[in-house]
Amino acid sequence: MDIETIGILGTTQDCNSITHTEKPIKTKNWLLITINCVFTICGAVGGPLLMRLYYLHGGSRIWLSSFIANAGFPILIFPLMFLFIRSKSSADKILSSFWLEPKLLLWGVILGILYGLVTFMYALGLSYIPVSTSSLLMATQLCFIAFFSWLIVKQKFTAFIINAVVVMTLGSVLLGINTDGDRPIGVSKAQYLLGFLLTLGAAALAGLITPLIELAFSKATRNLNYSSLLNFQVILSVFSTIVCVIGMLVNRDFQAIPREANDFELGKTNYYIIMVVTAIVWQLSGVGTVGVIFYTSALFNGILGSVLVPLTEVTAVIFYHESFTGLKGMALALCFWGLCSYFYGEYKMMKKVVHDETSEVIHKVENDPNRLDNQEEPYTLNPV
Repeated sequence: MDIETIGILGTTQDCNSITHTEKPIKTKNWLLITINCVFTICGAVGGPLLMRLYYLHGGSRIWLSSFIANAGFPILIFPLMFLFIRSKSSADKILSSFWLEPKLLLWGVILGILYGLVTFMYALGLSYIPVSTSSLLMATQLCFIAFFSWLIVKQKFTAFIINAVVVMTLGSVLLGINTDGDRPIGVSKAQYLLGFLLTLGAAALAGLITPLIELAFSKATRNLNYSSLLNFQVILSVFSTIVCVIGMLVNRDFQAIPREANDFELGKTNYYIIMVVTAIVWQLSGVGTVGVIFYTSALFNGILGSVLVPLTEVTAVIFYHESFTGLKGMALALCFWGLCSYFYGEYKMMKKVVHDETSEVIHKVENDPNRLDNQEEPYTLNPV
């Protein structure tokens, strides 16, 4: 939703104009919402599959995987250049729309560092557990988003949202009951448990970052547009990449890349192709996530991620022949139940808001003393 600051002109009793500045308001832009949802879907489904492909065929560098998940930001230069050339505004307006204010810039730095930690935890977790299990665990991000949205951006917390949080949390608990059901070959119980906990921790930290991004946008003091959104994503990606580069330097991953590429089961060329495609797909996911938060809300972004869980589950089973145990089926059923609870709650709330607003308008009209049908007939002079 576009954030705009609107000035409303009023007039005093002395006919002196007074300017009132209102807080930024949001207006829906369904085209950009749809585009960002598509980006999010591409990343949510393609990202984990490509990252798991790297591990299955000989890849083992965790910091490299997390680096790839953040290093696709140079592709954002092309849409930024297109938007810059297409802009017909004055030079001052162009610079103001393409240059982030210091407060938003600082938010991008802080959140970028946190996101770098999230990608490392997720990459390490995915090296020990299947994609299907990882996706179900990441679906619990909705629980953390709901809680932190209520705490940070004062998101309304209804009984339906509470129900969704509880049942989806139970789903993640079910996955942890039997660690032998889908444990990959060569992974110990301790490693599987570590992957389980790290993925759950990544979901929790991502659940904190998401409402913080929404808070950062709400703190902006000037108009934000899609160019500002892309600039914010670049800053976030740059600093998350820096975190991963530091980890790669400490772990000496740069020296290991050529050796790992030569030993990669699918070949050296495919190794680098997978790296590049994975980076692009994850970057699309990052842009989509930030865009969905910007145009809707952090909570809706969490719901969208949870909706994609079944699609990720199916693709993991089809491409990697991962086992789909009974516990996974129960966890997925609880995920569906939580989603249905959430959407039904949103439907009920929307109906109530529309009903209340309609009743309020009717009440104001009925009690307005200046209504046309209540006004006296205009005074006319009697003919002489």
